[in-house]
Parts: sequence; C-alpha cells; structure tokens
Amino acid sequence: MRKLTEKKIVLASHNAGKLREISELLAPFGIEVVSAGELGLEEPEETESTFVGNARIKAHFAAKSANLPALSDDSGISVDALDGEPGVYTADWAETPNGRDFPMAMKKVWDKLEAKSAPLPRTAAFCCTLCLAWPDGHDEVFEGRVDGSLTWPMRGDRGFGFDPIFVPNGKEETFGEMDPSEKNAMSHRADAFAKFRAVLET
Repeated sequence: MRKLTEKKIVLASHNAGKLREISELLAPFGIEVVSAGELGLEEPEETESTFVGNARIKAHFAAKSANLPALSDDSGISVDALDGEPGVYTADWAETPNGRDFPMAMKKVWDKLEAKSAPLPRTAAFCCTLCLAWPDGHDEVFEGRVDGSLTWPMRGDRGFGFDPIFVPNGKEETFGEMDPSEKNAMSHRADAFAKFRAVLET
C-alpha cells in the first residue's frame, strides 16, 4: 500500500459538508484539504455501475486536473429485496427539477417494497467507497458498509439522505434519530475511513 506523504490533497467534491468533515479528519496528520470546487474543477460524468468505478473516476480526474493526490467518496444505499437498488444511483432517485428530494426517494423505495410484498425485515446496507488517487495514475481504494433494515414511516430529522428509514443492526433508532456522534462512529463512512487511515499512519 502506498503511503500518503504529501501534505496537501484535493477532495474530489463540491460538497462543503464533506470538505469540513474530511478536513477535520486529516488535520491531526498535518494535511491540508482543498476541494475541487475551490479549485474551479469540473465534476466528471459518473459512468460506472459500481461505487468503486465512480469513486475512481472522480479521484483520478481531480488528481490529474490539480496535479495533487485526490480523495473521492462514492456512497449510497442498497436494498436487498430490490436487487441492490438504488445503489450507485441513490442520489439520482432523489433528483427533481427543483433539486434533490430524499423524502420522495424514500417513499419510492418503500412503495417498491410494498408492491413486491417484500418480507420483513427489509434488509439494506449503506455502502461507502473512498479512492485516493495520485497524478501518476496510482490509487488505493477503501470500502466500508453498515448493515441494517428499513422501517416506515420516516423517523428523525438529525441525519440526511435515507437516514430516517435506516435502522442499523443491533439498534432501535434510525440514523435520522440517532445522536450524530453515535451514527458517525458506526457508519459506512466511518468504516471506510478507518481503513483509509492505513495510508496515513507510519
């Protein structure tokens, strides 16, 4: 595994929340994080059908454009009874002419499960893939996941995306009800970041 020796990387995202979260994670290692948005980089088209494929597209595009190591994040929810949907298309299911509507997307998922008379528990998993790419084309990939089941109606307003209908295994609260620190300690992103730390530690 290649270690990250550079002290500045680009986050292959225009999302301010992700920039803040990743900057805080890397601050103890003395690594400065700048976003693709801050550098004026375009967002490449995500043409792959897997989290790994799309994470690689974003990371390599940003690394070559900025001539810096780049970190990308591709994530979503996969529902077993829907053959893994929405999966890499999680955000697409929420798209409307006026922006992303996740309550609508959650209802769409639940309606599909109802139409199939899917048995309980309706199992699902949040998945996260991180890709760290260098300008020379090398990359390292880190995958994380958290398993659970879906519930209805939606519960909680503390999370985002599909959090209000996802109950992680062993818990009774949805991610939308859970204290953020508890969620962040067990989430799919936390799992992937725990593995990502291997490139930072000597």
